[in-house]
Amino acid sequence: MPFSLPNGFANMAYSHGHSLEVELSHVGQGNWRAFRALGVSLPDVMAVARSWSSVFAGIERPWLCWSVNDEWSIVQQRLALSVGWTPVVGFDPRSGAPQQSAKGAIVIDFNHDLCLPVLYPHFLLEFAFLFCDRLAFWHSDLLVGEERMRATAATFQALKDGQTAAVRFPQNLKSLFSRKQQRYWELVGCTTRAASRGQFEAGCGWWMDFWAHPNQPDGERVKATRYWDHGSGILYWREHEGGKCVLLNERDFRNGHFTKIGNSNYKRFREADSLSDARRSMAFEIRENFDLAQACRALGLQKYLAQ
Repeated sequence: MPFSLPNGFANMAYSHGHSLEVELSHVGQGNWRAFRALGVSLPDVMAVARSWSSVFAGIERPWLCWSVNDEWSIVQQRLALSVGWTPVVGFDPRSGAPQQSAKGAIVIDFNHDLCLPVLYPHFLLEFAFLFCDRLAFWHSDLLVGEERMRATAATFQALKDGQTAAVRFPQNLKSLFSRKQQRYWELVGCTTRAASRGQFEAGCGWWMDFWAHPNQPDGERVKATRYWDHGSGILYWREHEGGKCVLLNERDFRNGHFTKIGNSNYKRFREADSLSDARRSMAFEIRENFDLAQACRALGLQKYLAQ
């Protein structure tokens, strides 16, 4: 499928002073401002997304597992399989395709036609309506105990077309009293085709800087009053577009989220000469900061470890 990346800026006003390489990485993260800065062809990207429908054909309950580390991903894949969902495994192009996967999982290179330097699972979420009826997803660094996994899968299965399940981002005093600091979160969630389509058509989906979404009619006000990060648009969709969102309790997943958040000893790693978090290496960070076997023991998940 023909698709070519820009080799320069279409509109410098949107670049925020970033280099072309950084903005291409931001596009792979899922960022509408970067998308517009580079003048990426939306019809071409949507055509690529439609091509993914062949992978999802016949899969009733797909669960997106984004691989940055084979062993961590296999635990996630086996968890999804344990509750009757099919793991669809994408991967960070910097890490490459996983060398091993769980039996029953489907591995796909979502970046094959896009050729972006970085690709986050968030990129797919914006276009879910183009390739599947229902899509569960979670962070690469999240593990869920068996009882909570069963309850979460049941919630996702019960979603009606037009509903999205999401987590509210943990709030502090600053965000509690400021609408601009609030968002929903893709820590773990599920979307349906009609919900995804409604979010896209209203210009308020999962991507960063949803104020710059080509379908967002009130971009300047949104930019001034709403948070910039992933999921802010989903909160807006619920509050301003009548979107139906089933909220999951972040505390139910906190003990299995192996994250930099609130971790003063966390070792961070970005690619050389990069000041942007878009070039952050989750593959390095998850390996250097956490022991998978210990994490699984804490959650009673030893049987899900790769043998």
